[in-house]
Amino acid sequence: MDQEQTPPVTMTTPVRFLPGVGAFRAEKYAKLGLRTAQNVLFFFPRDYERPAPPRSVDKLREGEQASLIGTITDAELASRSPGKSVFGAIVENETGAVRILFFNQPYRADQIKFGQRVVISGVPKLTGLRMEFVHPQITMLDEQDDYPEPKILAIYALTEGVKQNDLRHLVGNVLEILGDEIHEVMPERLRSESADVLRAAGVEIEGPLYDIQTAVQQLHQPDNEASLQAARLRLVFQELFVMQLALAMRRRKLTSDLQSPPLSPSSVIDSRILNRFPFELTNDQRQAIKDVSQDMACQFPMNRMLQGDVGSGKTVVAVYAMMLAVANGHQAVMMAPTEVLARQHYQTLCKILADSRVRIGLLCGSISRAERSETIQAIASGEIDLLVGTQALLYGDIQFSKLGLCVIDEQHKFGVGQRVTLRSGGVDPHYLVMSATPIPRSMAMTLFGDVELSTLREKPPGRATVNTYLAHDGWKDRWWSFVRERLNEGRQAFVVAPRVVPTTKSAAEDSDDDESEDVSSVQTVFEDLRKGVLSEFQIGLLHGRMTADEKMATMQEFAAGEIDVLVSTTVIEVGIDVPNATVMTILGAERFGLAQLHQLRGRVSRGSHVGHVCVFSDGDQPPSENERLSLFEKTNDGFELAEADFELRGPGDLLGRKQSGMAPLRIADPRRDIEILRVARTMAQTMIEEDPELDAPDCHDLKSQVMRRYGKRLNLGDVA
Repeated sequence: MDQEQTPPVTMTTPVRFLPGVGAFRAEKYAKLGLRTAQNVLFFFPRDYERPAPPRSVDKLREGEQASLIGTITDAELASRSPGKSVFGAIVENETGAVRILFFNQPYRADQIKFGQRVVISGVPKLTGLRMEFVHPQITMLDEQDDYPEPKILAIYALTEGVKQNDLRHLVGNVLEILGDEIHEVMPERLRSESADVLRAAGVEIEGPLYDIQTAVQQLHQPDNEASLQAARLRLVFQELFVMQLALAMRRRKLTSDLQSPPLSPSSVIDSRILNRFPFELTNDQRQAIKDVSQDMACQFPMNRMLQGDVGSGKTVVAVYAMMLAVANGHQAVMMAPTEVLARQHYQTLCKILADSRVRIGLLCGSISRAERSETIQAIASGEIDLLVGTQALLYGDIQFSKLGLCVIDEQHKFGVGQRVTLRSGGVDPHYLVMSATPIPRSMAMTLFGDVELSTLREKPPGRATVNTYLAHDGWKDRWWSFVRERLNEGRQAFVVAPRVVPTTKSAAEDSDDDESEDVSSVQTVFEDLRKGVLSEFQIGLLHGRMTADEKMATMQEFAAGEIDVLVSTTVIEVGIDVPNATVMTILGAERFGLAQLHQLRGRVSRGSHVGHVCVFSDGDQPPSENERLSLFEKTNDGFELAEADFELRGPGDLLGRKQSGMAPLRIADPRRDIEILRVARTMAQTMIEEDPELDAPDCHDLKSQVMRRYGKRLNLGDVA
C-alpha cells in the first residue's frame, strides 16, 4: 500500500504543517498572528541587527557591538556536568586575540576547527585581561575569501516561548518554498511610473519599484542596506497607495452617488447670521465659514473637518453652518460626547437665537421618557429646527422632517459606526466634524484622507496667556499658597485628579464613557483639600459617576461663582467655559497624553485674566525628566504638541476601525514616510479620476486588493 503523501505547502497551509513546526510550536506562533504560511511571509521585521564593521582587537570596547576577522588558534569542548557543556576557542589576528564561548552547544566542536578563518560578530566583554564574545554570530571563511559584507539580520516581534532564531528559521523555510509564488498586484508600468514620481519628489530610488517577490525576500533577508531600503520602499508605497485608492474611491462616492440639498448662503442670509454674533470674527473663522458655505451650496454632501486649537472659536463656525441650514428651510443637528457639553451648546444656541423664530431642541440620556417622546415627535413634524444631543441621538427611531446638516463635536470621541448611524435614514445631510485635538499633517492624509480640512489657528481677541509649570513635591506648599492668593483675588480654580479605570473592568469593556471611571482618586483629593490647604474655600466635586442633573448643578454653581474650587476628573476636558477660572492643578500628570493635557489647560484660557497651570507627577521621576511634560511646559501651541505627541507615541493603531474605518498599517509609518504618502495620495486621486472603477485590465488584481482590505469599510463612514 502506498504511503500517504504530504500535501504541498501553499499560502493557506496552516503553520502547524510547515516543516519543523508541529502543533506545540504552532500554538506559540498563533499568539503572533501566524496561522498560515501567508501570515509568515507578511510578518514583517520590527527592526534589524546590523553587525558592526571589523575592528582591530585594541579598538574593541566592552558593551559595543563589534566584528573581528581572525583564525582559530585554540579550541576545546569541556563538560561541566551531564547535559551541560561549554565550547571555548581563541580567535587571533595580527592585532591580538579574543576568546569566544558557546554554552550547551557541543556541535560547535565539529564546526569550529583549529586553523579555520572566521568572522565573529557580537558584543565583547572584558574578562580578566582578554576580551570575550559569548555566543557571537560566526561566519566561516575560506583562505581566499575576502571579508564579506556584514549580514543584516531581521528582528521580529516575539512572544513567550518563541526565539529570534526560531522565527528567522521559519520565515526562511517559507520563503524558500513560496517566495516565488507571492502574487503581484502592481503592474510593471505602475511600478515604473511610481518610481519616476517618487524620484521627482526627492525620494531616493534606483530603477522601478521592486517586484513583490523580490521586495518580500529582501525585507526578511536583505543582501545589503540598499536592497533593504528598496524593499521597504516598495511595500510602504503599496500599502499607502492601496489605502489612498480606497479613500479616493470613497470620496468619489460622496460626490457621485449621494445627493444632498444645496444650502446656499445669499448675502442677506450671511449678514443676518453674522449680526447674531456680538463679537468680531477672526480671519481663520471667516475663511472656515467661507469653506463651509461653499461646500453646503453643493448638491453632494459636505464632508469637512474643522480643527482648531483650544479656544479658537470652532463653535462659532458650527453655529453659522446650523443657522445656514435653517435659513434654507432645513433642520440641523449637533452631537456632543457628553451631556455637559451638549447642554452648554444648547444654552449657547438659545442665547444667540433668543429673539428669533428658530426652535431648538435637546435630546440627552437624562431627559424623561415623556420629554424624549415629545421631542422626537417635534423633530419628525419639523417643529424643531435645531437639535442638540449626545449619543442618545443614536438610539430609538428618530426621523427628521428635513435634515440638512449634521455637526459632530469632538469627533475623536465617536467611532465610525456611530457617526454612520446618525447619517442614516434615507437622507444625505451635509457633515461637519469638529476636533479640538489638532491632527498631524501625515495623519490628516491617512485618517482623514477623504475629508476636506479647515483649520483655526488664531485665538479670538482678548484671550489672556497661560503660564505652565512643572513641579515636584517640594513645590506643593508654595503652589497651594499661590492658589489661595488667586482665590482671594476673586478667581476660581480647577484641580484635576487622574482618571482610574476599575481593575475589575476588562479592556474590552473600557470606553470613553465617564461612568467607567473609578472615582476613589478624585474623592480622596476632594476630601484632602476640603479638610486641608483649601478648607476656607467652597469646594465642589465633579466626576463621571454623578448623574447628569448632579453634573449640571455643579457646573452651574461653578459658573455662577458659588464654588471656588472644582475638583474633577477629565470630565472637564472639553467644552467647559468659565472665564473666571484661571488656575489649574493637574495631579498624576504622567498618566495623561499631551493632547489631553492641552485640552485641560484650555479650561483656564477662556477670559482676559492670565492663566496658571501646574502639573505634578506621581512616583519617583520628577516632571522635568518626562519628555512629554517638558514639551507641555514649553509650548501652548496645540499644533506643535500634536506633531510632537505623534513623534513620541507613533501611529500605533491610530488607523484602526474605531476612529477612521481604516485597517491598521503593517509597515508604513506616516511620520517617517510623509513624502511617500504624498506621492501615493496624488497618484491614487489621479488614477481614480481617470479610471473610477479601476477597470483597466492590468489593474484587476490591484482593485481586488483594495476591496479585500477596505471594501467593507468603504460604506462605513462618509465622515472621516
